[in-house]
Amino acid sequence: MTTYEHFIVYPDGDRQEIPGPLPFDALVDLNGRPLTLPLPTARMIAYRVVKIRRSEERGEVVTLHYLELVPAAELTEYT
Repeated sequence: MTTYEHFIVYPDGDRQEIPGPLPFDALVDLNGRPLTLPLPTARMIAYRVVKIRRSEERGEVVTLHYLELVPAAELTEYT
């Protein structure tokens, strides 16, 4: 049996498990949930998935989604 684990990795190196995979370049909130566009406001903390790394070992597949903080000036384009 193979287990699949998905994590987000914040810019400071902290990791948090998430329920499923995220697409590359997706905008997500603090908890790794995808944000729906258009955004209600530009005054929020949002991250972008900039790198996805997958490692496979015996019986375990781990996917790491690396995040980058999106500046507020860039978020105004999505409101």
